[in-house]
Amino acid sequence: MGNNSTPPHSQSQSTTETGTTGNTPVGSTVLSVSTNTPQSTSPTKTTFYDYQQERKIQQEDGTYWAHHQTTVTAGGDMTTTTTTTNNNLSILLADPKAKNSPTDDDPFYEPNQETEQQHHKNELSEELQALYQSFQSCLDLRDKYISLSNQRLIDNPQSFDSKLISYQSSITTGNTSTVAHPEWKIYPPPPKPHWRANSDYQAEEAWDFFPKDSRDHQLKDHPESPRLEFDFQNCTLPGKDIQFHFEIDSQGVYQVYHHTTTTTTTTQPHANHHPKPVFKIPTIREYFLDLEFVFDSISNGPAKSFAWRRLKYLESKFSMYVLLNEYQELADMKRVPHRDFYNVRKVDTHVHHSAAMNQKHLLRFIKSKMKRSPDDVVIYRDEKYLTLRQVFESLNLTAYDLSIDTLDMHAHNDSFHRFDKFNLKYNPIGESRLREIFLKTDNLIEGRYLAELTQEIMTDLELSKYQHAEYRLSIYGRSKEEWDKLAKWVINNKLFSNNVRWLIQVPRLYDVYKRSGSIKSFEDLVSNLFEPLFQVTQDPQSHPELHVFLQRVVGFDCVDDESKPEKRIYRKYPLPKDWTTSQNPPYAYWLYYLYANMASLNNWRQKRHFNTFVLRPHAGEAGDPDHLTAAFLTSHSISHGILLRKVPALQYLFYLKQIGIAMSPLSNNALFLTYERNPLPLFFRTGLNVSLSTDDPLQFHFTKEPLLEEYSVAAQIYKFSPADMCELARNSVIQSGFEMAIKRH
Repeated sequence: MGNNSTPPHSQSQSTTETGTTGNTPVGSTVLSVSTNTPQSTSPTKTTFYDYQQERKIQQEDGTYWAHHQTTVTAGGDMTTTTTTTNNNLSILLADPKAKNSPTDDDPFYEPNQETEQQHHKNELSEELQALYQSFQSCLDLRDKYISLSNQRLIDNPQSFDSKLISYQSSITTGNTSTVAHPEWKIYPPPPKPHWRANSDYQAEEAWDFFPKDSRDHQLKDHPESPRLEFDFQNCTLPGKDIQFHFEIDSQGVYQVYHHTTTTTTTTQPHANHHPKPVFKIPTIREYFLDLEFVFDSISNGPAKSFAWRRLKYLESKFSMYVLLNEYQELADMKRVPHRDFYNVRKVDTHVHHSAAMNQKHLLRFIKSKMKRSPDDVVIYRDEKYLTLRQVFESLNLTAYDLSIDTLDMHAHNDSFHRFDKFNLKYNPIGESRLREIFLKTDNLIEGRYLAELTQEIMTDLELSKYQHAEYRLSIYGRSKEEWDKLAKWVINNKLFSNNVRWLIQVPRLYDVYKRSGSIKSFEDLVSNLFEPLFQVTQDPQSHPELHVFLQRVVGFDCVDDESKPEKRIYRKYPLPKDWTTSQNPPYAYWLYYLYANMASLNNWRQKRHFNTFVLRPHAGEAGDPDHLTAAFLTSHSISHGILLRKVPALQYLFYLKQIGIAMSPLSNNALFLTYERNPLPLFFRTGLNVSLSTDDPLQFHFTKEPLLEEYSVAAQIYKFSPADMCELARNSVIQSGFEMAIKRH
């Protein structure tokens, strides 16, 4: 081959870029035939192109799909050409949406052939279809239980304010229906200055709730930031509901019936000859069958593998987002005015009231009482009344002797995996009498000391302005009078704060009460827990203090040591009236009867436009992971949940439904799981709805602001960014039971 000859492909593949050629649009790229023969500078290459030009041509040929178009010969054989006209290529390069399907130039190509091939590629296997159906069935079961118990946000009349209509339309899907409720009035109302910036919320309307004389008096006393003090006389008590009545059925669940219906005359009798209830509540048989279905679904091998891979994908997706957007996120946060981690709202969604203060606070309070009120008669022991001075004299202690170490209420290494020792930490100086005096609501002094402590804690929260708490108060179920005593303790001591709401915790201590003779069967405990609530719902004037107190109660908790073994001595669990043994019922049994009675109560309270409750139990702290499955079906959210790390399929279900998890890493570090092994950062990166909480500041924290202490330790150990911290705070507000007007602010 001589120097004047040209290789066959050179005229079609030698390219130069020009601005405008003939009718070609400006800026497009065309191919022109090279008339000059380039000289090679490398002896190992051809005599026509140097190395750089050859590499450029190869790269361009690889990117131009038009160089490899498929054509069909007369015989039907498919051949590939490497040439194209300048005009066609310029159009292809100028139009980024140029067609690239082989059907465009193939008159013999079936239109549905490509669709069938694509459909075959995306077709699901039978195993995968069964897996998806199993997950969807589990999600549908949870929706059924939450809907029947009115635990959704839009089911609670407390959520109805001036903005709920637009908010409701954005979250309501399917055939969900809600009842129209009047706008909820918060009493005492939130402080006016905090809400003035929101023009859609008229704080003055909330103040119209009070008589004018009371308003003027409060404004005169507090002209700068008026805050109305609670006055029981300003509370409205609705009348009796004459349309419905209630009674406990044979299965241990309180049911609501129409007043015209009696147990002997009914048009739709049940098999057990009882009238048909107004509200549908899942039976215990239905509950255990559904529970078994979820057990089987999450125990399936393919389900666990699929969920694990999805969770790993979600975690890696978060890591990728951080790598791509970390600095932009920090820059965006700097441009947000008047908002940083310190002044975003944070809710302590899991904290026990009797341990809500830190050790220094309790020590200072005990010393002050010993100095200022030593002659207060505080306890009755050994058939005589004792003053505070006599109690400490019997312990051979003075105010000078007391210290943090003397109190010995902090959980140290000796409490790890020893829940029995941890419970003893609630006794100051190891003495149960001091716990009864200072940390009980029902004692000889009617809980006066604990009320004063609570008021000091509330004042600290209000001064912080951006910290809120949901304290757990205990109802044991030993007698029906517990509710009225607790309500009167709150009302008489005026324990109301815009930063505080209450949850009722029910300890699973049936075996203790049975051995002591307080109750005869599990049905007695259920009656003691729920009968007063049904009575006050039917007629608020029968328990006026309880009705007002329940307006600040957001839900129920179920607490105890989950690590206790659950012995299965029954093939089929007996009904509550037949559960007369001294053995404690299992966790799932407890949770069903809390759920079922609360569901019936919620439906009735919703009809009366009273606030409803949610179930937020302790689950997954220790013991059997099956506790989490029962909570998945019945509960609005849970506390702890660290055992979810062992059940990937259930963890994935918690992610899909965004079930709230209030986690307490410092508490877990002292009792069950060291801090570095806590799954909180993993859950957060995966996308679960997690928040930080303190659990028991008296046992686990040192500072005056235990919630900020929890955040600060997590930020240091887990390397949380400011945006991560604010997201945890936002999750805590979403999980909380505060009224919508407050949560929205």
